[in-house]
Amino acid sequence: MNLSATDRSGFSREHGIYQPVQRDWMIPQFRFQDGQSLADLRLHFATLGNPAGAPVLVLHGTLQSGAAMLGPQFGGELFGPGQPLDARSHFIIVPDAIGTGLSSKPSDGLRTHFPHYNYSDMVRAQYLLVTEYLGLSRLRLVIGNSMGGMHTWMWAQQYPEMLNIAVPMAALPTPMAGRNWMLRRMFCESILQDPAWQGGNYTEQPPSLRLASTFFALATNGGDLALQHQAPTRQQADAIIDARLAAPTTADANDAIYQWQASSSYDASQRLESIRAKVLAILSDDDERYPASLGLLEAAIARVAHGRALRIPASAATAGHATTGQARWWKAALKQLLDEVPWAA
Repeated sequence: MNLSATDRSGFSREHGIYQPVQRDWMIPQFRFQDGQSLADLRLHFATLGNPAGAPVLVLHGTLQSGAAMLGPQFGGELFGPGQPLDARSHFIIVPDAIGTGLSSKPSDGLRTHFPHYNYSDMVRAQYLLVTEYLGLSRLRLVIGNSMGGMHTWMWAQQYPEMLNIAVPMAALPTPMAGRNWMLRRMFCESILQDPAWQGGNYTEQPPSLRLASTFFALATNGGDLALQHQAPTRQQADAIIDARLAAPTTADANDAIYQWQASSSYDASQRLESIRAKVLAILSDDDERYPASLGLLEAAIARVAHGRALRIPASAATAGHATTGQARWWKAALKQLLDEVPWAA
């Protein structure tokens, strides 16, 4: 172990609870899949809980960071006393993926000279963090949402001996294609074709970033029933758009382009039969990126030896692709699976 038990725990004696401990690890001479490299790749991560507990890797979505997984709707439903991933008995690892959060990313200074990473690079960096820096040889659970869900599918196939349980959410192992990729591509083109982008050398964020972000979010998040419930009139719909366009943002155009482009080569459909972990794949019926009508979830899970699917019925209370970011919808199913599957480090 590179970190002492005391340093890693984050236990607050004053409050009697576990607090996230934020850290950085510099990976020397990290070589990306396309042959580019960085002398020092910074990987930021948080740890939470009992260092002697069952290790859990938690993976976030695109345009997010690990902080999203520590918030009230996700970690607040899972990591507290008596909850499914109680920090008193689990050691929770929450990294910022390459290109996101406080990990190395284009906006740190390299801009478009930053290596063009893909999901394989992101997952390999996570693997190095878990094995080389934290010294862990096995994980009780890998759980991820959206991009993190796709990473979870990759973990289950690339490192089958390491995982006890895999829970990919709002993600399928199928190749990046169809409307899902088309809208990602359009997001990038909206900025790349904006003269204000200036080849990535802008001094102010190009206006297309805000417009593309708002358009993409409305097209691929929120849920049909929920949005109709929130905006049954044009005036209410306009009010939602006006609020989103006026909302403050710290997003960076180059960072956003890199993150969406990183998904272009994703395809975790080749070795589903090799997965040894117990898999719980969770998808909302109103997920705009993976419509239930395509039948892709059922076809994929049928190839996983120890796999099951959970579909969350659409309602005015769900949020489309964003539904699974709210652990209240599925934490009971996770608890059941944890109870069913024994753990031995």
